[in-house]
Amino acid sequence: MTSNPLNPSNGDEEPQDPLAEMLKNLMGGQGMGNIDPAELAKAAGLPDDPNLLAQMFSQVQAMMSAPSEGPVNWQLAHENARRVAASGSDPSVTAQQTREVDEALRLAEMWLDQVTGLPATGLIGRAWSRAEWVEETLGTWKRLTEPVANSIANALSTAMTEQMPEEMKSMMGGASSMLQNMGGAIFGMQLGQAIGALSAEVVSSTDIGVPLADLEMALLPSNVAKFGEGLSLPENDIRLFLAVREAAHARLFVQVPWLRGHLLGAIEAYARGIHIDTSKIEELARELDPGNPEGIQDALSQGVFMPQRTPAQEQALEKLETALALVEGWVDELSWAATEKMLPSAAALRETVRRRRATGGPAEHAFSSLVGLELRPRRLREAAALWASLKDERGVDGRDAIWHHPDLLPTAEDLEDPKGFSERRKLAEASDSEVDDALQKLLNGGFDEPEESGEPTDGTGEPSEADEPGEPGVADQTEQPGQTGQKGEPGTDDVPGEGEGPKP
Repeated sequence: MTSNPLNPSNGDEEPQDPLAEMLKNLMGGQGMGNIDPAELAKAAGLPDDPNLLAQMFSQVQAMMSAPSEGPVNWQLAHENARRVAASGSDPSVTAQQTREVDEALRLAEMWLDQVTGLPATGLIGRAWSRAEWVEETLGTWKRLTEPVANSIANALSTAMTEQMPEEMKSMMGGASSMLQNMGGAIFGMQLGQAIGALSAEVVSSTDIGVPLADLEMALLPSNVAKFGEGLSLPENDIRLFLAVREAAHARLFVQVPWLRGHLLGAIEAYARGIHIDTSKIEELARELDPGNPEGIQDALSQGVFMPQRTPAQEQALEKLETALALVEGWVDELSWAATEKMLPSAAALRETVRRRRATGGPAEHAFSSLVGLELRPRRLREAAALWASLKDERGVDGRDAIWHHPDLLPTAEDLEDPKGFSERRKLAEASDSEVDDALQKLLNGGFDEPEESGEPTDGTGEPSEADEPGEPGVADQTEQPGQTGQKGEPGTDDVPGEGEGPKP
């Protein structure tokens, strides 16, 4: 008997349908129930070619069946980030590179001691490969992107379900949970792609201005070498300058404990307010080619967010941009002060880093398109000018004292007018002092005490009835000689005074 290639025999009397076998495997070996594979394929617009179906299902099987603790599949994000990081040249860090990085960071700490009052961190310098950077920073990436990631995942799964034909919805049955996982899996893979690509661009643990790895100080030797390509500058100078920037970031975040939470909190507040453009996602779901799952990722990389922002989000964005600028401006000013007399190439390296931070690399642009968030200090130069002005006016310790409390930080207005910062601060402090004095007086009962005046009171702080205008007081009951009860009119008691005779 000739076997049917579309219904191969598996040794049983009944031939096995390849589509049913694939769907069974796709669902983890569970049965298909009452689902008719042929009707399912027809309703979904799937091709009849078993080979093409096998290729398609192998690509989406992990996305739909991989376990996930929430709307976003972070396991897939991690795996994809590691895969992308290892796709290029990512050699393991050598012993010599580790020693060079350690020596550069130690020297950087010594140089910084001369230009800031914040003490050294005591952290051990690390040399990371790109894969190690992914491992050390993924937890923070999850914290930063989870609010918007959950929104995208839910919007994707909802749009896919709504766009599914009614006949297919009724046939899916218990398999509908797979579609619920698809949105989170797609975003998880795309986020991993962006993080893995970023690992090929960053030169340190704080290169994007955010402490991605808490209590760490590290450089990526392979990316430091890539950064120096085309600069025609000594490799040691480049490594030292970048080490000073990394050490300055680490010193700031370690010695100012509230700053990390302040910065990450501003990012989270902004991310929570991002509005998802559901119409674009619905359009994506309608135009999705089942034979090309990569098309979903390509569409996501173009951005799925509305450009309009709410007033609350505008406020959060201004707070975030100001905080990023203040951190980067302080690091820029300290790095320049620490290296200008030590490295002949300091000026050129400073300008290179400034331009690089202002424009961002391809991976950073891809990340911002994915999550709708740019981590670039747009006002770096203004912030650096503000810190330089404060140093001239207050000295090193006075400048660094600004970091003692978040309420002392300069505002966006201060970045526009650095010279007027101190005068505005004096006015604000004077206003605060008046409020404090009034509050203290209230707590001490000072507002219940009568105000000092030359008029008697009745014990309530108010003038007594006898003191009210137009009525004689207690002291007026006995008139002085020659006076009357009312001015210009005879009094009611016309008693002759001394030395006067009786009236005729």
